[in-house]
Amino acid sequence: MNFTMRRDLPATTFDQALERLPAALREEGFGVLTRVDVDKTLHEKLGVDFRRYTILGACNPGLAHAALQRRLDIGAMLPCNLVVYEEARGGCVVLAIDPSQTLASADPELAPIADRAISGLLHDAYDRARGEEAHTRLVRAIDVGIARGYPIDLDWRTQRI
Repeated sequence: MNFTMRRDLPATTFDQALERLPAALREEGFGVLTRVDVDKTLHEKLGVDFRRYTILGACNPGLAHAALQRRLDIGAMLPCNLVVYEEARGGCVVLAIDPSQTLASADPELAPIADRAISGLLHDAYDRARGEEAHTRLVRAIDVGIARGYPIDLDWRTQRI
């Protein structure tokens, strides 16, 4: 089971992604609550070098409230984590927890909340992080379909059907 959704951003630097992502998340109703610079923490605590790797904890208060009203224990899965890391060949990767595999798998009635998180948090914010306009409604619908496990053939790297 794949519990993350991934976007490769070959034309976006690590610094650009980290600069753009919080604003992109705000536009979708999410705030960044936490930031962990994993590479710096590993160097400080263990004296090891690691690629530039940052975890952002993002939350949409409305979606969190709706999920918590359904299940109080869902708070253990909040906030939604996004990871930005630098690729050796240039560019960066953005990963996000897939709410359809976490929230919705815990309780199928949470699927609409997970779908909204996938649409706003993952897709529109990804596009803004790489400096492009949001996906068309068709691509968004396809992405949600994939998240739900529908058999749709989509090349994630080029986002072409």
